Amino acid sequence: MIALLDYGSGNLRSVEKALRKVGADLLVTTQPAALRDARAIVLPGVGAFDDCISAMQRQELLGAVQDFIRTGKPFLGICVGYQALFERSEEFNSCAHGLGVFGGKVVRFTERPGLKIPQIGWNQLEIVRPDCPLYAGIPDGSHVYFVHSFYPQPTDSGIVATRTEHGDSFASSVWRDNVFATQFHPEKSQTVGLRLLKNFVDLAG
Repeated sequence: MIALLDYGSGNLRSVEKALRKVGADLLVTTQPAALRDARAIVLPGVGAFDDCISAMQRQELLGAVQDFIRTGKPFLGICVGYQALFERSEEFNSCAHGLGVFGGKVVRFTERPGLKIPQIGWNQLEIVRPDCPLYAGIPDGSHVYFVHSFYPQPTDSGIVATRTEHGDSFASSVWRDNVFATQFHPEKSQTVGLRLLKNFVDLAG
């Protein structure tokens, strides 16, 4: 069973639909206790970093997620669920502490003439880590769908799995051991996104 965390994120149902489409045995849950029996976890997200962290604190999911990641079982964060894995965010002068799984902070795109912020729409992936299991069967240069104004800056460049250009070159996904995370939305990225989700489901066994 893969646990899909429901803390009120707006993209929950589209992620659920995409995961079921690729064959996931899925449990949508708000309960920390449900994570103990999960083979994998998906943390979705849209909106603000602080809202995500605050909602997870209210549901006592923060510690449960950290404990789960330490088990070595697969974990996937999407969009704000990706950002939440870092230490902190500069969004709206955030005071919230992230999960701290990765070192680094979440920053806003740099303003410059002609650059649209937020980035909304399709953009390319440069696959930096072709050994990353999420990208099995996905060609370098594939297009995926983004909706965001902020992105993480990892302190460890070795975790960066893909990079994308939008004014700045940023880490559009990361991977370390059992933890995978994407700034883009696989559930909105059509064939490429479904292949990525299927790769994750296969990792869960």
